[in-house]
Amino acid sequence: MVSFEMNDRKKIGLGLTAFGVFFSFLGIVFLFDKGLLAMGNILFISGVTLTIGLKSTIQFFMKRQNYKGTISFSVGFFFVIIGWPILGMMLEAYGFIVLFSGFWPTLAVFLQKIPFLGWVFQQPFVRSFFDKYRGKRVPV
Repeated sequence: MVSFEMNDRKKIGLGLTAFGVFFSFLGIVFLFDKGLLAMGNILFISGVTLTIGLKSTIQFFMKRQNYKGTISFSVGFFFVIIGWPILGMMLEAYGFIVLFSGFWPTLAVFLQKIPFLGWVFQQPFVRSFFDKYRGKRVPV
């Protein structure tokens, strides 16, 4: 069994990823402020890279089944940088969903274990939605 050792590099990476999500959220709240969105994207990508390592990050984004998500996320990032934040965020959202779609089963199991929220996710109509994707493999 592989253990997840939490060293300082991974702690910094998780912090950068969290700040990236926070800055992206602020950028959306402040009516698609391109500066905040660009900063959120840079922090998110650098945080993921520090958390899982450069080699694993490159392997994840360059997998054949992830090309569509990688291209749309990269083009969206480019559009945010050049000043078209709404189109850029739509492309990034699509790329994010395609790239991280393999993590939904893991997320579903995690959400079902949270005290109150788990009760909601264990309801038959919600559980049937998550059970459709349960058999897929996590991509990393």
